[in-house]
Amino acid sequence: MILVVGAGFSGAVIARELAEKGYQIRVIESREHVAGNCYTKKDPETKIMEHIYGPHIFHTDDIEIWKYLNKFTEMMPYIHQVKATADNRIFSLPINLHTINQFFNKTMGPIEAKCFIENKTQPIKNSFVDFESKAISLIGVDLYKCFFKHYTEKQWGISANQINGKIINRLPLRYNYDDNYYSHKYQGIPKYGYTAIVDNILKHENIDIRLGVDFDHNMKDDFSHIFYSGTLDGYYNYEYGRLPYRTLKFNRFVAKGDFQGCAVMNYCDKLKPFTRITEFKYFTPWETFENTIYIEECSKDCGANDIPYYPISLVKNPPILSKYKTLALNDIKTTFIGRLGTYRYLDMDVTIRESLNIANEFVNKTSNTYFFKKEAVIQND
Repeated sequence: MILVVGAGFSGAVIARELAEKGYQIRVIESREHVAGNCYTKKDPETKIMEHIYGPHIFHTDDIEIWKYLNKFTEMMPYIHQVKATADNRIFSLPINLHTINQFFNKTMGPIEAKCFIENKTQPIKNSFVDFESKAISLIGVDLYKCFFKHYTEKQWGISANQINGKIINRLPLRYNYDDNYYSHKYQGIPKYGYTAIVDNILKHENIDIRLGVDFDHNMKDDFSHIFYSGTLDGYYNYEYGRLPYRTLKFNRFVAKGDFQGCAVMNYCDKLKPFTRITEFKYFTPWETFENTIYIEECSKDCGANDIPYYPISLVKNPPILSKYKTLALNDIKTTFIGRLGTYRYLDMDVTIRESLNIANEFVNKTSNTYFFKKEAVIQND
């Protein structure tokens, strides 16, 4: 029998793939629900589908992953449009031609705006590319300070020049009026929420699910292999100390009517302690509601009793990370998966793709520690 630790997308997809190949799988989950941080549930009073651990929007260019997801749910059309409060004004994100013209009080066309912004950028001088240098090289100092500096430092709790510059690659810069937050071909929201997807993935006669169960190293003797989606340092009982993670705190409110007029409003300055406000009813535009639910999202360092959300991607990774990677490489009975197990930021589509690959490679016996053997892939992610 194989043990899968964690019932989020990583664990669920691997469990399903192996179950369909005839393996007997036990899935344990420390929380009392499946779907991990993608967990959704419908509020009984307002009937609004809440994203309990913060907003999740599915987006991908991978047609196979889109088809895979649609086997287990009905995806509804949804285009994510984010607004930002900055400099006592409201702007559209990602930065596009409207944002640029509004911010600089101009009426430029695409070519003129591109030249205008390029003249404000500064070349990267550091050998290790940090977030601040990368941002300024793309959009210049003014836009960086207004939209990204304070937001990013609130999100990660450290100076922007210590954060890995690759993070900004997730946000496009457009010289047209397209305010679609993502550039991917396939985008949507599951009609019945993310919990229903994971429930459906885990529905297989060869899968035994046990909720409210923590992983214990004594379990290793009872299983032929373990797929582990918890924290890498936690698996090794913090032998070299704790890796840095960020956690989130949510302040939840119920109100009548409409609160902010959009799904997500970023707060880009220091005046507010939270990074953004999410109003959930906008994720299901095919439904109407009399009332609304919204949350203020506050980021903080992850303590021993907190739920870890994000590995902190630094310009220079902490030395203990390489030590934990070495332990993982030599642990032939355990495969580390997901954001926490591989200490990387992963979107949902990438999580599913990697989980399918891992399951396939496990069946073919080509690698049991797949992603830790691809050092170049995860060195600076």
